[in-house]
Amino acid sequence: MENITQRQSGERAVLVSISVQMLDDLDAEEFQLLAQSAGAEILEHISVQRNKPDPKFFIGSGKVDEIAELVQELEAELVIFDHSLSPAQERNLERILKCRVIDRTGLILDIFALRARTHEGKLQVELAQLKHLSTRLIRGFTGNLEQQKGGIGLRGPGESQLETDRRLIRVRITQLKDKLVKVQQTRLQGRAARQKAAIPTISLVGYTNAGKSTLFNILAKSDVYAADQLFATLDPTLRRLEWDGIGTVVLADTVGFVRNLQHDLVESFKATLEETLEATLLLHVIDSNSPNMDEQIEAVESVLKEIGADAPILHVYNKIDLSGDAAKIIYKAPDVPDRVYVSAHSGQGLELLSQAVQQCLMGQLQHFDLVLKPAYGKLRTQLYTLNVIQSEHYDEQGNLQLTVCMAPNKLEQLIKQAHLPFDEILGKKATLFQRPLEEFELNDTTISH
Repeated sequence: MENITQRQSGERAVLVSISVQMLDDLDAEEFQLLAQSAGAEILEHISVQRNKPDPKFFIGSGKVDEIAELVQELEAELVIFDHSLSPAQERNLERILKCRVIDRTGLILDIFALRARTHEGKLQVELAQLKHLSTRLIRGFTGNLEQQKGGIGLRGPGESQLETDRRLIRVRITQLKDKLVKVQQTRLQGRAARQKAAIPTISLVGYTNAGKSTLFNILAKSDVYAADQLFATLDPTLRRLEWDGIGTVVLADTVGFVRNLQHDLVESFKATLEETLEATLLLHVIDSNSPNMDEQIEAVESVLKEIGADAPILHVYNKIDLSGDAAKIIYKAPDVPDRVYVSAHSGQGLELLSQAVQQCLMGQLQHFDLVLKPAYGKLRTQLYTLNVIQSEHYDEQGNLQLTVCMAPNKLEQLIKQAHLPFDEILGKKATLFQRPLEEFELNDTTISH
């Protein structure tokens, strides 16, 4: 099968937002951003109110005639609906409007097709497109898919002229699923190696354009593409880094979510979301400056629930440089962070984010006074790598006295791995490590919040 011919975007489009009383209202501004991300030249944006969807057109026949006149007057090539349409509704609308019609799912798929860069991303886009288009093999306006040569809603990294024969479509879908299984197996091997080495994975999740990739670049000192647009990045990106107080971690940047993301789309992109499912900690990045922040949080939580993600979540309220919020940590229980307010753009609150992540992964942070003999230099090097040393000096015996701030279980892990005596290094505090970590008592050296 041949590749889809991708022509220049910039198609003249009319947008139709529909507010249905029995369905969730949609965000008109986000809809426009989606259309612009696909390269549409927006000629008109029409809002329609309905008590319930019409089975034939989704909207009323009078409104269809009105849009048809507008399409002819503006010479529009495309009408985009901000709702999912049935194949029959799409065909009926195309017959009356005499131009191509795509729904919200087709629009998002087209953006995915533009953004996919890796082999895995292209496989997932093609699979999602074929599943969506397999129900739309006969189209009233263009005849059949062999005549379609790309354009918004029709582009893709895989097929160029989607066959009208359902059997060939099913064969291709099976091939794509097999290839994605191999991708998942490769990921499982890498994940198993990290788990064997006890390397935690931290996954960034969130609504599209919440600033995940910008935050990822700051934390990982990376150069993942980030822009103020929807679905700026599609493919998952993993980086290994040294996190203060924790050590080696794997940071994963994932695809952004949107409201009303169809189940089939979530299913097709499960390979991308595997890192979310297996993460040790999820950083839910939230645009604190968005007027639709609550709805966006709900949309992300809905997708996480659908894919079965059950890792602990730390809510990262980003863009405080725009919202005016102060950098801070909010706790849901003592030493259990729930929210941290930061700005990936200005760097505000990033130290607090590091502290909150340490507490989520390692537990309560405490100050410890350590005594290291000259032979224990390797432990000192590890503590410096973790960036937990607050002060140090040599005593009269030539021993190095350190004050560190870190989680007790991380300190215990380092001392055990070095096969060093707790009593020599910790003195009286060595008794803390002779009982379960969860029984540690708070004292005056515990960090105050």
